Amino acid sequence: MSDIGPTTTTLPSSYTFTATLLPANEVPAVSNAEAAGQGTVTITMPVTRDSAGSITSATATFQVTLTGFPAGMTLTGAHIHNGVAGNTAPVLVNTGLASGEIVLTNGSTTFTKSNINVAVDTAQNLVSGANGFYFNVHSTLNTGGVARGQLTKQ
Repeated sequence: MSDIGPTTTTLPSSYTFTATLLPANEVPAVSNAEAAGQGTVTITMPVTRDSAGSITSATATFQVTLTGFPAGMTLTGAHIHNGVAGNTAPVLVNTGLASGEIVLTNGSTTFTKSNINVAVDTAQNLVSGANGFYFNVHSTLNTGGVARGQLTKQ
């Protein structure tokens, strides 16, 4: 008779989410001079857990790349929203990007925002159902959003 003890599952201490950012994904779709651009976001979210495995805190690092936009486009914000494709929703996680902080001098840029606090319930919901969240960037011409993508957990 073999004595097999209980198995333990180690829960991840970090999660990665990605999205392809397209003006056509915005609601309504961007149809002006900024419609030809595109981008990507990679979000790395380390979490801490209690002894039961529940998330007790989380932060995020956002790595954003944008290309093909008009030279001189100015960003006004970048956020995670809770919403499925085709719907809009309020900001849940603000990257802290200040309006005018980044200008796409040649129509392209890459930027990183690190150590952004993520509410515990938001972190758990992202882990449970990332596709119910989207990330987008906003510009002075498209204040409601210039490029958007649904998040996918890697």
